[in-house]
Amino acid sequence: MARLLELEGIGKSYPGVRALDDVSLHLDAGEVLGLVGENGAGKSTLMKVLGGVVRPDAGRIRLHGREFPALTVAEAGAQGIAFVHQELSVFDNLDVAANVLMGREPRWGGPLQLVDRKAARAIVAPLLQRLGADFGPDAPVADLSIAQRQLVEIARALSMNARIIILDEPTSSLTLAETDRLLAAVAALRAEGTGIIYITHRLGEIVACADRVTCLRDGRVVGHLARDQISHAAMTRLMIGRDLKSLYTPPAAPPRPGGLVVAGLVTSAFPDRAVDLTVRPGEILGLAGLVGAGRTSLARALFGVEPALAGTISLNGQPIRLRSPREAIEQGIYLVPEDRKRSGLVLDMSIACNVSLPDLANHARAGLVQGASEAQAAEAQRQALRIRAPEVGVQVATLSGGNQQKVVLGKWLAMRPRVILFDEPTRGVDVGAKGEIYALMRGLADGGVAVLMISSDMEEVIGVSDRVAVMHEGRIAGVLERAEVNEPNILHLATGQVPERTMAGSAGIAAAEAV
Repeated sequence: MARLLELEGIGKSYPGVRALDDVSLHLDAGEVLGLVGENGAGKSTLMKVLGGVVRPDAGRIRLHGREFPALTVAEAGAQGIAFVHQELSVFDNLDVAANVLMGREPRWGGPLQLVDRKAARAIVAPLLQRLGADFGPDAPVADLSIAQRQLVEIARALSMNARIIILDEPTSSLTLAETDRLLAAVAALRAEGTGIIYITHRLGEIVACADRVTCLRDGRVVGHLARDQISHAAMTRLMIGRDLKSLYTPPAAPPRPGGLVVAGLVTSAFPDRAVDLTVRPGEILGLAGLVGAGRTSLARALFGVEPALAGTISLNGQPIRLRSPREAIEQGIYLVPEDRKRSGLVLDMSIACNVSLPDLANHARAGLVQGASEAQAAEAQRQALRIRAPEVGVQVATLSGGNQQKVVLGKWLAMRPRVILFDEPTRGVDVGAKGEIYALMRGLADGGVAVLMISSDMEEVIGVSDRVAVMHEGRIAGVLERAEVNEPNILHLATGQVPERTMAGSAGIAAAEAV
């Protein structure tokens, strides 16, 4: 195989922090290199070095046999390096074709050089087909889901005919079917001789597609795995220096009566379908289903973001109306949203300001917010949740994904929740922080909180939930008790089928027959 990339002895320091320390790795043509490590391990800094965004303090970069002390962004692009970033960088006011070909649009028409829309569509359409996308080049990006926007990012990289493609959490919002299509695209690119660096916290994808694995911890390479050595356990040991316990922890006590009861709830996403669902205090109810099944619309309705068109909601036996997030908050119903950066946090504010934001009245005196009160509440959450930050005045934008998610949790935990809705709770979160978040969820449930967890991660749904409700096209297709929770049963319900094997006498499964 031809050697595409060599990084040798790469080092990078910031004031008080050694981000990269003597890092070396290589990538060959037609190879998928899995790059793993916890948030803060140095993966992002290393990729910024490769992309020309950060200049290393030490080391050498070789691309296609040519040596560079450092790269500029232009040089990285010219050398055939393309990135698909975890944080989406699409333009909502443009269509798919314009996003994919941004800065490289085909043009016509003399001195004005107008964009040739027809030619742009012709270039982008086959790329979308290659990824199995269910939208076309004319689709407005503003109308696309997060999963669909991720595919737009990947199509952009494919359009550049890159020889090295770096995929950073490419499936963080994709369903199993969409993930399978992406992995098929990765396999096709590998067969064509493209070198791929695949970064993800979903270790099952690394097992499925990687030829080798390199692991970073605290800015250093701590190990490599050949193809026949790659496993969840081996990668976890390298990443966190120990074995990770089994995901599932049984509840401390049986669920209590009451909780959140939804009857005949209709949302704008599926105006001809109704949802019936119960989330009991003391349990974690997983909500599974394909992207577009209506899970996020249900969560938004339960938080008052999108008022329901019909149906009733009761909490501990009392009917409630949720016409706004403020009304949901007053009832003790809190949402940890799918996109924490857009909907859960104010990134340019501090930890303290974010934690106090939904409960400012309790931190105000004579109408003025008291900084000392904010700081005290935030510090309690920083310590309880083990948020990795020197103090609560730190800007949230500077934190890792896992710590940002803990800040979202902290603002709700400071207010004594009765129901918490988690929408993709560990999206973009490393394996160590995932374990902490799962433990927090279990602790909340054991404390009497009703927990609803929406997740597209099958391992997470199976490993964390006490029961699993599965949505299909806007309604609950069935509810699986713990003994019935497995991948075939979930997939059957998610696709509108009755599971082939279930425990006898399950009323929840019987409901699937009506779908």
